[in-house]
Amino acid sequence: MEEKTGSKESIRKRAEEIKPFRCKNLIAVLENPTDIRNIGTVIRNVNALGVEKVYVVDPRQSIPDDWQYLRDQKSVSRTSVSAVKWTFVKRFDTTDECFDHLEKNGFVSIVTSPHVKGKTSIFLHEGDFTVHSKLAVWFGSEGSGISDRAVERSEMCVSIPMFGMIESLNLGTSSGIVLYEVAKQRREYQSKYRLRNKRGERVNPLPTTLPPDA
Repeated sequence: MEEKTGSKESIRKRAEEIKPFRCKNLIAVLENPTDIRNIGTVIRNVNALGVEKVYVVDPRQSIPDDWQYLRDQKSVSRTSVSAVKWTFVKRFDTTDECFDHLEKNGFVSIVTSPHVKGKTSIFLHEGDFTVHSKLAVWFGSEGSGISDRAVERSEMCVSIPMFGMIESLNLGTSSGIVLYEVAKQRREYQSKYRLRNKRGERVNPLPTTLPPDA
């Protein structure tokens, strides 16, 4: 979809149109990304797919604590196609610090990786991502993948089935595929129910997609 720009009125109208489609309590976590441009790509995916927030575990402190300053960085703004202006981003120094914050606020974490041993592991299409009311989906660094510590503290590992000679995808592609499936499931769920455990069924389900001309 072509990026919409214009007056404050048109921006406000767009914000109201997409509000019912946002996936509440869904966070994408980037652990130790090595290329700041990839952060921008993931932020673009997050915003386009209706994910609520982005957390970045950044031990090298390559991005600022000040969200406003991050929004003004050309390298991030350009690769996110300005999505960083509309997306909440929070950084952490360590993996444990991020997990502590998530768990304190009631979030369950799952990690994404093509190869993980010693942890419950499923393919993406096998998962039910509506079980937990608050969910964080972790993505590892471009070079070394998800850390052992993140695997240890997560509930399970999710992988994308691979059928070619190449058995890995770049961060932008993998985050887009995984977050599309997770957000789709959660959007369908919240369109039918107001509360978890299928309680508070809506008399009139919310729409799950915008009309083509929206």
